[in-house]
Amino acid sequence: MDFRLTEEQQMLQETAARLVRSEYTFEQRERYRESEPGFSKAFWKQLSELGLTAVPFSEAFGGFDGSGVETQVVMTELGRGLCLEPYMQSVILAGGLIDQLGSDHQKQTLLTGIASGEFIAAVGLQEPQSHYNLDDVETRAERLENGYRLNGRKAVVIGGHQAVKLIISARTSGEASDAAGISLFVVDADADGVERQIYPTVDGLKGCDVFLRNVTVPKEALLGTLDEASPAIHYQAGRAMAALCAEAVGAMEEAVKLTLDYLKTRKQFGVPIGKFQVLQHRMVDMSSELEQARSMATLAASVADDGDSVARQRVLSAAKHVIGRSGQYVAEQAIQLHGGIGMTWEYSLAHYAKRLIMINHQLGDDDHHLEVFSGLMETA
Repeated sequence: MDFRLTEEQQMLQETAARLVRSEYTFEQRERYRESEPGFSKAFWKQLSELGLTAVPFSEAFGGFDGSGVETQVVMTELGRGLCLEPYMQSVILAGGLIDQLGSDHQKQTLLTGIASGEFIAAVGLQEPQSHYNLDDVETRAERLENGYRLNGRKAVVIGGHQAVKLIISARTSGEASDAAGISLFVVDADADGVERQIYPTVDGLKGCDVFLRNVTVPKEALLGTLDEASPAIHYQAGRAMAALCAEAVGAMEEAVKLTLDYLKTRKQFGVPIGKFQVLQHRMVDMSSELEQARSMATLAASVADDGDSVARQRVLSAAKHVIGRSGQYVAEQAIQLHGGIGMTWEYSLAHYAKRLIMINHQLGDDDHHLEVFSGLMETA
């Protein structure tokens, strides 16, 4: 299999890389992080003007029919810059759910808005008790004559504080943790009864818990078929995992580069500490983990848009496991080799380390996906 990028993919990569280099120095990122939105709306506008928010969508909705590989290219560069914009949440996860389940009208009105960068969408799938189980849904949607009434709470909705639309999973039948009986609804973020409790996350992003108190939505807000949203949720979560793997590789590449530069410049006993063989060995180990992660991210991207299957899920869980473990290893070793400066808030490495640790915990950590992979091997 040829894993080299095509000419068009190389152009996409260069476009994303140039934009991140020019607009996302570490100092600029800190200003964005401290701002009220928690990211740069000007940068989001530039992403949309360059067509990067439209990459995975059909031409019918203003997109470029991009595959998982094109998504990987963009996410790697965003990871390299530690970009704070909710690209994965709005474009990949929310956009993917609408694209898979939405009616023609929903796609036309929602996908075109997401693809053009006109608005941000966020997805509320997790709840305080769910712990990686996307079928553990206690939020309820009660059927009314002309719509539905939603009550419940969604946890850690990244980008939800700036979202115009929220994609909310709610139970319309069955008991908590049943795969059957889950439905998806498109909810206006400023609808009556929607409350957002906003907070910063450890890796510099902004998230919120969404409280739904007797939120009434019309029947047209239902996304897909009643009670049957679980397969689509898991499928799109797989695409999001592949995107997170790509982002992690970009962050790991920068962490390794920062560490290597530090070993070449920091002196002890009159020589750069990179001359010490034991530190050279640790640097080689970090580079080996990075190469393994890069290969697994490419493999995940190549199957992300395949049809739902056990084989696809095995690859995605294997990639999330390997990259979660590798990212944590690179973060820990980079801090160890830097010493105290590696933990200071004013130095970018600490932020790369925090992001890598949190990527490991999004949509299932390395232990969770090792268990998933093992279970799928037994059924193969």
